[in-house]
Amino acid sequence: MKRPHTIRVTARAERLAYMALLLAGTLVFAGCSLGPKYKPPAVLAPPAYKEIGNWKIAQPSDQSLGGNWWEIFEDPQLNALEEQINVSNQNLKAAVAQYQESRAALRYVRADYFPTVTTSPSATRERYSNNRPPQSSGFDGLTFNDFVLPVSFSYQANVWGRVNKNVESYREQAQATDADLAVVNLSMHSALAIDYFAARTLDAEEKLLRDTVAQYEQAWQLNEDRYRGGLGSEVEVEQARTILETTRAQLVDVGVARAQYEHAAAVLVGKAPADFTLPPLPLTAPPPQIPIGIPSELLERRPDIAAAERRVASANAEVGLARTAYYPLVNILGTGGFESGSITTLLQGPSAFWSVGGSLVQTLFDGGRRRALNDQARAAYDSTVATYRETVLTGFQQVEDNMASLRILEQEAAIQASAVQAAQRSLDLSNTRYDGGVTSYLEVITAQNAALTDEVTAVNILGRRMASAVLLIQAIGGGWDRRNLPDRPECCGKLAMGGD
Repeated sequence: MKRPHTIRVTARAERLAYMALLLAGTLVFAGCSLGPKYKPPAVLAPPAYKEIGNWKIAQPSDQSLGGNWWEIFEDPQLNALEEQINVSNQNLKAAVAQYQESRAALRYVRADYFPTVTTSPSATRERYSNNRPPQSSGFDGLTFNDFVLPVSFSYQANVWGRVNKNVESYREQAQATDADLAVVNLSMHSALAIDYFAARTLDAEEKLLRDTVAQYEQAWQLNEDRYRGGLGSEVEVEQARTILETTRAQLVDVGVARAQYEHAAAVLVGKAPADFTLPPLPLTAPPPQIPIGIPSELLERRPDIAAAERRVASANAEVGLARTAYYPLVNILGTGGFESGSITTLLQGPSAFWSVGGSLVQTLFDGGRRRALNDQARAAYDSTVATYRETVLTGFQQVEDNMASLRILEQEAAIQASAVQAAQRSLDLSNTRYDGGVTSYLEVITAQNAALTDEVTAVNILGRRMASAVLLIQAIGGGWDRRNLPDRPECCGKLAMGGD
């Protein structure tokens, strides 16, 4: 009486042992990961910048270039505009959406760690034909119900690290997209600051031209009175009028560029130009001192360099993923559920059914397709390495360019200030000589032109210095740090613009 029971227990134990062995073997293979171990590409960073001069070197405790780097300019109007970028800029919103898209793609491939479970319940009522072959079948004319509640699962085992490498590649792509978001964020804030200071430069030029027009109007009226009094000539009147109208035309022309910069600022803060006004505020103060780190720190501070490096890591994972094509796929399949002719007995033990099994798929011949896939992955990796190194070199160049620009423009500003003083002194002397009848009014006009040109040049140099300061801040990363990259973008991590 006990023998059949013993046989059933033994058979069940054998099945369980078989399944355990299959699972253990799968896990062993899952621990094997193919592909080269990733190391960031080597780049040569100079010990110091060529254009450093007497520049201030940033200390670890220096926080003047934090997230709100524009506050270093101490301009409340600029601060208020910059705060609107994160809220309303459409390019930034598009970059956020792209990052969210990459996170979703990562979560999608990460689901390969788990089996896919599906169900397809059905309920049918059928009747067999009385005339169906073979004749005299016991089912002829039979009408019956069939209720099925199946559950199926399929799982492609993570052998050779196939899933690991794919997830690794997508995770690093998501990190690169987060760095791209930081690049857009920095670019939008920088563009707004450049447009803002360009508008303020034109405000200063407009103020200079307005003051000059007022002086020229007085000079023209003086020459008109002298001519009517018989002390001057009509030629001098027309000369004074000519320089007055020419300067008025320059004043009007400033409004064209000023309006364009105002419109550009409106778009950057997410507004239609018709709904935005930038109050005039002439630029007067020079740019602040900007702390600069050593070249090797640039690799950690620039988001575009970080994005390029993460894409190298992703390409390295793709090389490992391509290698798994030479190894077999292991699939585990299972089906189970309940089937009954009556709904009342559907969920009872005798109605249960199940099956489980596995399959191995190995490509024996593909005409060189797998080799081509591996060659493609290696070439893509080499391409990303070259792009990364070029991005680093470009970063060094941009820092050097703007440091040189600021240094040289500061020297030029000092020389130009001397030129403005000399031109004003020359104009004062010419006016004195003209009032004394020693020279003609043409000498005064020449001196006036020289003085105005030098003053406009001085204003434009100041504007260029402000633009170079903003570009230098952008070149050193604007206070961004590589530590801002999320370790697990599929589940957590803050956005580059500060949101969750």
